[in-house]
Amino acid sequence: MNNRTAEILVGAVVLFLALGFTLYAAQRTGYGPAPAGAATYRASFTSAQGISVGTDVRMAGVKVGSVIDLRLNPETFRAETTFTVDSSLRLPDDTAVLISSEGLLGGAFVELLPGGSPDTYEPGDEILDTQSAVSLVNLFVKFATSGGGETGGGE
Repeated sequence: MNNRTAEILVGAVVLFLALGFTLYAAQRTGYGPAPAGAATYRASFTSAQGISVGTDVRMAGVKVGSVIDLRLNPETFRAETTFTVDSSLRLPDDTAVLISSEGLLGGAFVELLPGGSPDTYEPGDEILDTQSAVSLVNLFVKFATSGGGETGGGE
């Protein structure tokens, strides 16, 4: 094998690996197409603080999907999300969608709380029962400015 053939082979392998890495990274961050076997759903929040495209969607602490789109609706001023869920899961039509935190310093994720209804959402439906992220900073500011819970009793 001459040098030119070896260089072409090495170049082809490098390009193939780069393309594979790019596709893998796009899928892991949510910028690629929805994975096969995933159903998409929509939800609207007053605040989507802490989540972005690629954020985990979890049920009972187990990752079952990810956020694939997040945008502001200019008419309602609400954050509209589109997310995937493993298609083997059928979401009851009383499922709630919450933006939850992993702890004080942890990141946010989308949590699904299924209800007990026998009826289910169809892929593509909008889930209406939502709860936005709770800002710990805002809670602290409210607590600090309210006197820390003191009743203002006499001395």
